[in-house]
Amino acid sequence: MRILLLASAYNSLSQRLHAELRDRRHIVDLQLAGDDEELLDAVRRLRPDLVLAPILRTAIPREVWSRLTCLIVHPGPPGDRGPSSLDRAIQEGCTEWGVTVLQAEAEMDAGPVWAWAPCRLPDYGKSDLYRNEVGDAASAAALLAVERFASGTYTPQPQPQPQPQPQSGSGRHATVRTRPVLRQEERRIDWAADPTEAVLRRLRAADSRPGVLDELCGGSWYLHGGHREPVLRGRPGELLATRAGAVCRATSDGAVWIPELRRRTPGGAAGVKLPAATALGGLLPALPEVAAPLMPKEGDGPVWSDIRYREDGAVGFLRFSFPGGAMSTGHCRRLLAAYRFAVARPTSVLVLGGDRDFFSNGIHLNVIEAAADPAVESWDNITAMDELVDAVLTTTDRLVVAAVGGNAAAGGVMLALAADEVWCRRGSVLNPHYRLMGLYGSEYWTYTLPRKVGAAAAERLTRQALPVSAATAERIGLVDRVLACGPEEFGPSTARLAGLLAASPTTQHRIAAKKAAREADERTKPLDAYREEELAVMHRQFFTPESPYHALRSAFVHKRPVLTGPAARA
Repeated sequence: MRILLLASAYNSLSQRLHAELRDRRHIVDLQLAGDDEELLDAVRRLRPDLVLAPILRTAIPREVWSRLTCLIVHPGPPGDRGPSSLDRAIQEGCTEWGVTVLQAEAEMDAGPVWAWAPCRLPDYGKSDLYRNEVGDAASAAALLAVERFASGTYTPQPQPQPQPQPQSGSGRHATVRTRPVLRQEERRIDWAADPTEAVLRRLRAADSRPGVLDELCGGSWYLHGGHREPVLRGRPGELLATRAGAVCRATSDGAVWIPELRRRTPGGAAGVKLPAATALGGLLPALPEVAAPLMPKEGDGPVWSDIRYREDGAVGFLRFSFPGGAMSTGHCRRLLAAYRFAVARPTSVLVLGGDRDFFSNGIHLNVIEAAADPAVESWDNITAMDELVDAVLTTTDRLVVAAVGGNAAAGGVMLALAADEVWCRRGSVLNPHYRLMGLYGSEYWTYTLPRKVGAAAAERLTRQALPVSAATAERIGLVDRVLACGPEEFGPSTARLAGLLAASPTTQHRIAAKKAAREADERTKPLDAYREEELAVMHRQFFTPESPYHALRSAFVHKRPVLTGPAARA
C-alpha cells in the first residue's frame, strides 16, 4: 500500500514506524502536520491508500478524514481521550497503560478502534517510556491496524460510551475518560509539601516536553528529568549539590537530581534545554560537586550517575545514559576517562552501553547552540568524540560489545560500530548518517561503516539519510545481533550473552585475530589518516558562517520546522 505518514515531528516513533512500514514493503511518504493546505496538496498529489498519524498534536482537517481513512495512534488505552494522556498516566502513578489506533472523526480521539496494545509504565521519564514500552505498544498496534486495513475485511470497533465514573489506577478503562491538557498549574511542585515520590512523578511526566515550570535562583525555569537521591538532605526547595552537570534539590522528605533546565524569559519564550549547571551558569550558588563512584562497592545502595562500571567475572559493563542521547565535550571526556579505567581492569569482554533507551546521538547540539562560539564548541565536541571512538577502535586486548538498548544516530552509531560486535534491541532505530544536519561526519565513519556493511551500502545509507530498523540493520550487517526482548530485559539479556562470550573457548583466538587485523589495517591506512580527512571537511563546515550546518542546527535546537513544501518521498 501507499501510506502517508503524518507526524507533528519526525521523532523516534515516527522514524520507527517509517522504517518498519518500509520493511513490510509499503510505500511511505512523510508529511509534517501543521499546514492544512500542504497536507491537502500532498493527499491530492500522492493519492495514498491510508493516512497513519502517530500521536498528533493537531487535528486532521475534515477535508482529509472525510475522504480518506486516517488512523491516529493515541498514547492511551481504548476510552482514554485527551492531549495529555501519557503525561497524566505517569503523574497519577498508573502502572498499566496502552496505545490505541483509532479512526479520525469530528470528535477528537472518539473514532472507532482499529487496534490496541497494552504496555507497562515502569518508573522512568515520559520520553524514555515513549521510545520504549509505549513505542513497542504503538508499533504493535499500528502495524496490526495497517494489516487489518489492508485486508479489506476488518470492521473497526466502536468505543464505549462516556460514563461519569472512570476506573482509576490501572489504566484499564471500561469507560470513556476525556481529560483536558495537563497545564503547568497541575504540574507545579510544592517543594515544602510534596514528598519525593510525587516530585519524581511530576518531573517524569514532563521530562522532555514541556518540563515543569518553577522558580530557581531568581529566575523562571523549566525543569527536565528527575532521579532520586538517597542520602543528601536539606531545606525543601534548596539546592544541595551538583553532579555531572545536574543539580540536587531537596524535597519535603528527601532530594532529587534534576539533569536539565530551560530558561523561561519574561515574554514567555523558553530557552534551550541544557545541563542544569550549564544553564544556571553564574546564577548557581557555590555548591559541592558530589561525584558518584564509577564502580560502586558491593552492597552500596542505588545512586544516580550517568556513567557507571561493574564487573561480573570476566565481563566488564560500562554503562552510560545521557539525556536525549546527546554527548557534549564534557560527556565525551568523562566517558573516555571511564573507558580507560574499564580497559585497565582484568576482563576479556567489555560491554559498552546502557541498559535501555538511547545509546548515543553524537555531539550535543544544544550545548553547541548555547556556546559563546558555536563553531569552536562544535570542533571541541567532535574531536572529543573522535578521541573516545579511537580508544574503542584501538582496544586490542579484549572484545568490546556495543549494547544498543535504544536508538542511536550519527556519531552515536559510529561509536557503536567501533566495537567488535553490536547488539541492539528489537525496537531500536538507527540513523547512520549526518546529512540532515548538513555535516560530513567524523568518528572514523569512513573506516568503520564500509568495513561493516560494504562500500555500496555505506554510500547508500549516508546519502538516503533514512532511519533503519533493527531488523534491517541486522540484515545488512550494520548490527550483529538483535535481541527480541522488552526494554527492561535488555540489560540482563546482554549480561547473560556477554558471560557466554567470555566463557567461549574461541574468545582468546578472536582477540588475537582482532589485534592482528588492526595492525594490518593500520599498515594499509592509519586511523589518523581517516580522522584527518574527515576533520578537514568538518572544519570547513563548522567555521564557514554560510555552512548549512549552522541553520539546520539552530532549527533543530529551537524546534523550528526544517521540512517544508511537498511531502518527503521515502
